[in-house]
Amino acid sequence: MVARLIDEHPEEAYGYSKVALRLASRVAAVREAAGFAAYANQKYSEALAEFRAARRMTGTVELWPLMADCERGIGRPEKALDMAGAPEVQKLDKAGQVEMRLVAAGARRDMGQLDAALVTLQSSELASHSVQPWTARLRYAYADVLLAVGRAGEAREWFAKALEADRDGSTDASDRLAELDGVEFMDVLDDESDDIDADADSEASESKDESKDENDADKD
Repeated sequence: MVARLIDEHPEEAYGYSKVALRLASRVAAVREAAGFAAYANQKYSEALAEFRAARRMTGTVELWPLMADCERGIGRPEKALDMAGAPEVQKLDKAGQVEMRLVAAGARRDMGQLDAALVTLQSSELASHSVQPWTARLRYAYADVLLAVGRAGEAREWFAKALEADRDGSTDASDRLAELDGVEFMDVLDDESDDIDADADSEASESKDESKDENDADKD
């Protein structure tokens, strides 16, 4: 249920995770699921505790980037950077290493080190033309930092590249591009609803007038 609900209904997923913890807190998968549910609800201290417990039970390093990001969420970007340089990172697969790079760049931004964040993101994975599961997010993060340092032209180029790679809508690159291009979207449904309401009010007013005229005629 946590896995089923976490994307659309994270609060409900969190509720199920608490029930699971009461029933089976010694199961690693339960602790990991509880960590993800807490993380989705921005309960970073709680998520970190659950991820640590799951790691102790399994001995794997897959959760290392998430643990580092929790440190960021708690307000300890320096700790996240320390974790980015730890030996555990070398044990991660390619996706995990890219995720760790994203977390490290985010920590640099948290500390106001924008130039260092750019350097952190510059990698062979960023330069690659092949599209991998992490490509859109990596390009998006790079574009976002470029925009933060005032390089809007380059930022637009990388937001466009992120959109090209974003096959599952994991970023809002299209919105960022539109914003940079000065494109404004109108909510057509709301406008149509207002028109319908106006028409309904007009018809109701006309109906009242007709009814009044008929009543006056009857009196005459």
